[in-house]
Amino acid sequence: MSTTTELTLRAQEMVPAPDIEYGQLAPVLIVIGAAVVGVLFEAFLPRRARYAAQALLAGLALASAFAAVVGLAATGRATTEAGLVAMGALAVDGPALFLQGVILLVSLVAVLTFAERRLDPRAHGRHVDSFAAEGAAVPGGEGEKAAVRAGFTTTEVYPLLLFAVGGMLVFPAANDLLTLFIALEVFSLPLYVLCALARRKRLMSQEAALKYFLLGAFSSAFLLFGIALMYGYAGSVKYAEIASVVADTNRGTTEALAGTTGNDVLLLVGGALLVMGLLFKVGAVPFHMWTPDVYQGAPTPVTGFMAAATKVAAFGALLRLLYVVLPGLTWDWRPVMWGVAIVSMLVGAVIAITQTDVKRLLAYSSIAHAGFILAGVIAATPSGISSVLFYLAAYSFVTLGAFAVVTLVRDAGGEATHLSKWAGLGRRSPLVAAVFAIFLLAFAGIPMTSGFAGKFAVFKAAAEGGAGALVVVGVIASAIAAFFYIRVIVLMFFSEPKVEGPSVAVPSPLTTTAIAVGVAVTLVLGVAPQYFLDLASQAGVFVR
Repeated sequence: MSTTTELTLRAQEMVPAPDIEYGQLAPVLIVIGAAVVGVLFEAFLPRRARYAAQALLAGLALASAFAAVVGLAATGRATTEAGLVAMGALAVDGPALFLQGVILLVSLVAVLTFAERRLDPRAHGRHVDSFAAEGAAVPGGEGEKAAVRAGFTTTEVYPLLLFAVGGMLVFPAANDLLTLFIALEVFSLPLYVLCALARRKRLMSQEAALKYFLLGAFSSAFLLFGIALMYGYAGSVKYAEIASVVADTNRGTTEALAGTTGNDVLLLVGGALLVMGLLFKVGAVPFHMWTPDVYQGAPTPVTGFMAAATKVAAFGALLRLLYVVLPGLTWDWRPVMWGVAIVSMLVGAVIAITQTDVKRLLAYSSIAHAGFILAGVIAATPSGISSVLFYLAAYSFVTLGAFAVVTLVRDAGGEATHLSKWAGLGRRSPLVAAVFAIFLLAFAGIPMTSGFAGKFAVFKAAAEGGAGALVVVGVIASAIAAFFYIRVIVLMFFSEPKVEGPSVAVPSPLTTTAIAVGVAVTLVLGVAPQYFLDLASQAGVFVR
């Protein structure tokens, strides 16, 4: 045998070939593959053909990935056949598949709002969408004016959306800390770019993107530092091995880490930094400062997608971290989460009262909802997991629908987001105002809407988990929040419309479908939630 052959065989023994279950990774592979094809479309398709091709590709990819998720769930991957894939890097279990399904459905609806081109008046005889004509052009400069005259559109938003969705699919399924970090960066970086691409108010949009990028970089640094400390503590980045060291059942590690393994200071500080990084993505207090500015400045279709899908992915990752990696520290993290949940609920509800911009109001509303969802996380019971899964599904469609309605109310400067301009909207356009009222009532948790079923589920789980005082605070915060939701409804229906007030644009079937789906899900999950609660309960078991 030649020396070269011997070296090859020895290398194969030392570095085994990876064992990848491609079928179980199909949802992620479909989305990432379509994103790569979208980049090739940008390189090789003529500009006039890109819009239709990119929108169709994104829609088909997300629908196919959702079908793959349903197929995996139907073959028992969510229950009896759950397991780890990609050499233990990812989990294919109930929570992962449930959240991936929600993310894909939300993203599919979001694509419809991205593709809308009927809301703004035509520019130089061509339809325009919500995104800048030339993203790299200086706002107001000659390059931008030339791009508008030429009818350019930033069709790169579709592959960016798909890359973000690909990262979000991996994030709640990650089963080791490095995969978690990579997924975080894969979905965060496209979002930073998407936030900067508004066609109107470009400087505000770029300011929002810069704030999101800088604060997101800090959160990534916290997360990465936490990963380093957890590796120093456990000698591994795999969730199961860290959990076994936390439970004091596996203290044997490499000689290089013998001096630090089992050091509780590393565990507590590392765990705190990991949780901080995830709470930033959730938008919980005190890691919420980016939320109102980014929601206000980003293009509204991007805001809706980000507000819905990012929260689902981040809460999924937080649940897996707390329930799989740190169940031995429940008595340490529960008091901290109590504080974060209470402050998030109260700060979000109280500050929302002072807001005069619809998008900022919905931003502070999302902060309060992060607190409500944390009540289910704090329960630390199976019913807590299932209630959080249900709440995330319900909340995401309400949020997406609400922001889709915001895109319709317009004046000469684009979207009319100042609350004073919504006065009398119910008389000018009763249907649009009624739909928005349904979404606001769902946010408030009024019976017969998905918001009530979601809040009831998480508060019930929290009470059963011994967090009765937290439920009382949650009910008080909900009452405060109901004030500003109902105030907007009163403003729309019981105020005189202004003569120079905004108009309501007539959308294409794309945005109409997105809003209709939001209303349908809101009412179905409110009137008949039991099937979906049972589905979340069946999907609420993490594989370890």
